[in-house]
Amino acid sequence: MVLNEILNPILSPILLLPPFWAVVIFSFIISFTISIVYKLMTDQNLMKQLKEEMKELQKEMKELRGHPEKLMVVQKKSMETNMKYMTKSFKPTLITFIPIIIIFGWMSAHLAYFPIMPSEEFSTSIDLINQIGNNVTLEVPEGIELLSDSTQKINSDTVIWKLKGKEGSYSLTYTINKKSYQKEVIISKRFGFYSPVEEVINDNQVSKINLSNKKLQPLREVGLGFIPWFGNFGWLGTYILFSILFSIIIRKSLKIA
Repeated sequence: MVLNEILNPILSPILLLPPFWAVVIFSFIISFTISIVYKLMTDQNLMKQLKEEMKELQKEMKELRGHPEKLMVVQKKSMETNMKYMTKSFKPTLITFIPIIIIFGWMSAHLAYFPIMPSEEFSTSIDLINQIGNNVTLEVPEGIELLSDSTQKINSDTVIWKLKGKEGSYSLTYTINKKSYQKEVIISKRFGFYSPVEEVINDNQVSKINLSNKKLQPLREVGLGFIPWFGNFGWLGTYILFSILFSIIIRKSLKIA
């Protein structure tokens, strides 16, 4: 919550862009930041030297395939050089790791799903444990309209209600066997603002509570959903795809070893 209060004013303006471009811009910013930190915190002359040495050793190993004893000597040297390269790369990786993980957490909470829009029909469900035959009741606050029966007899492990509501933040109350559970739901016109779609409970009668927010698939949003496999990417898959692309371009442009 504290991190949200710190990051929202800084990162939320990017959410004003279409979802695809928001993910692309985050990919570029993070890739650029990691590349700059890496360049500033490593001896680039040494890193280039180590890379060249590894290439030469790889070439030499190919030529020595028919000479096992000589090959083992070169392999050992290659492993030592590779370890030295990785050790030198470790410090900038360690420095960027925690900030990037924090930003990833924020992105996951804002870029994984579309918001529930005002007056849009949505659903909530509760996954139950051995409760068939009992009743479960959903109570909604003012501003939310319940489109299903409030109290339902449990005929399966999942009970679903349909709802719609006005813009705002609400708390839904689910009651079974006199025990109540709360689930926040946010209804908003603004992209990037929604409640956690799945809330794990795992007590002796409820496993989780869900909302029906539509999953964000950025490539589909720009008409690239026809591309096999890539079209199903969520925010993380799209981020990884573009971060690899940006990293290659940035490293070549800045001549980073």
